[in-house]
Amino acid sequence: MAQPVASSGPRDTQDHPAAPADRRWLILVVVAVAQLMVVLDATIVNIALPSAQHSLGFANSDRQWVVTAYALAFGSLLLVGGRLGDMYSRKQVFITGLIGFAIASAIGGAAVSFGMLVTARALQGAFGAILAPAALGTLVSTFQDPLERGRAFGVFGSVAAGGGAVGLILGGVLTQYLSWRWCLYVNLAFAAIAVAGALAYIRSSRPAARPRMDWPGTVLACAGLFLIVFGFSHAETAGWTAALTIGSLAGGVVLLAGFVLAEQRSSHPLLPLRVILDRTRGGSYVAVGISGIAIFGTFLFLTYYLQLIKGESPLTTGLLFLPMIGCILLSSNLASIVGLPRLGPRVLIAAGMLLGAGGMAYLTQVTVTSSYASGVLPALLILGLGFGMIFAPAINTATAGVARQDSGVASALVNTMQQVGGSIGTSALSTIALTATAGYLVTHHAGPLAPAVAATHGYTLAFAISAALLGLGFILAIVLLPSKRRLAELRAAAATAAARTAPGLATGPARPAPAPAHAPQPGFEAIPVALCSCSPVVTRVPGSAATPVR
Repeated sequence: MAQPVASSGPRDTQDHPAAPADRRWLILVVVAVAQLMVVLDATIVNIALPSAQHSLGFANSDRQWVVTAYALAFGSLLLVGGRLGDMYSRKQVFITGLIGFAIASAIGGAAVSFGMLVTARALQGAFGAILAPAALGTLVSTFQDPLERGRAFGVFGSVAAGGGAVGLILGGVLTQYLSWRWCLYVNLAFAAIAVAGALAYIRSSRPAARPRMDWPGTVLACAGLFLIVFGFSHAETAGWTAALTIGSLAGGVVLLAGFVLAEQRSSHPLLPLRVILDRTRGGSYVAVGISGIAIFGTFLFLTYYLQLIKGESPLTTGLLFLPMIGCILLSSNLASIVGLPRLGPRVLIAAGMLLGAGGMAYLTQVTVTSSYASGVLPALLILGLGFGMIFAPAINTATAGVARQDSGVASALVNTMQQVGGSIGTSALSTIALTATAGYLVTHHAGPLAPAVAATHGYTLAFAISAALLGLGFILAIVLLPSKRRLAELRAAAATAAARTAPGLATGPARPAPAPAHAPQPGFEAIPVALCSCSPVVTRVPGSAATPVR
């Protein structure tokens, strides 16, 4: 990968010195391009999917697997991808992920059958799971100064947040004027730019004492996460009582319990339990997971509402989400650069959860006749500000004080929590909304607007559940997350440890005092793969909704 933060001792790493200032910002551009490719792909493919379905001729019941295949591979392999970055040269892992993602995109663009397209999407998810932690680690190891790191994370987080909106718009343009296949082929251009930049600007670093792969833990974690995500995805179409749904969820829980037991006994665990048992990090992971459920649910049901009930096009729908994206960009940068040093994660994340709950509660009031300006826009602005206050501080806090050898896995776990949380939330909330819609139609008289009213009733119930989850997140944030003072202690201890292990990299003229023996290893931070990367495919099913209501 890029230049590590510091050498952790002669036996641990063979790292290069920090990059010159001009190279650091060029590396940020390279990593941001890779990040944009991954984030863009989530929404751009969703917009293109109706055209792909028409071209390849697969059924509506199969359509979800083009999206789910990516989430399954990505979510279940992220921990492995993080460990690979700890085991090998991060630069080489980064380039491998880029090339593999590009090849998978080319296969998907050239797909001649549904099976070929789904396989390509799964390959994209697998290489994305390799690429994402490597990109995060590159950013962390390149920017060592706290002020510069805050600015870099602000830029990177802005790409993560804005990429979803760019995908909505670019997907509509490419599909309308070229072909749905170009929504996949466009990744080749992004990958080529990022690979060329990585070869030119990122220096290679390799651990001198390479950690071994925990194969039992790897198999249990991947299989367990796969079954959990598959079970919730299957529930959306087959229901919660289906044998395959129950079996998948139960099997996933059993395998993940076995994973915990295996990690306790492993000498080289895939996920050292010390990473998640720490109260500070555990609370941050919970905040990311809950927020992932809520934000994916927001995109899902608001997209349904705007397209099926209000009759907006996919491109227009993407544009209508821009105010929310803009607020996330503003809020995340202010929270990361200004708010976190002054207020600490507990205040910021709790306030963000409260704002998010308020925005979701506002959306429960929408009806088939609500206008965008009065019924939706205020909620989007509130939600954008709230989510920005949650994600940036939670992710920065989640990897505070993590040891160098655990940094890849800790970064991957942030993304795993968001991806798995989003997948579970999307499936669970979809099932609840569909059940509420069906129940409403049974108990109310039929009429020309009955399908639209019933669908809106299901959406508002999903918004209410999301509001309740964010309210729970508010309570957990107060209970679990550290104060400003505690976070400062963690970072001070990490900085002292870094100065002790590599005094030559200290920024001040004087050498810092030796760190105490119990000081933690240098802290690492991460930015999520995608803050806003869920835009579900919406195509009208005959008889399922009324004519758009204005």
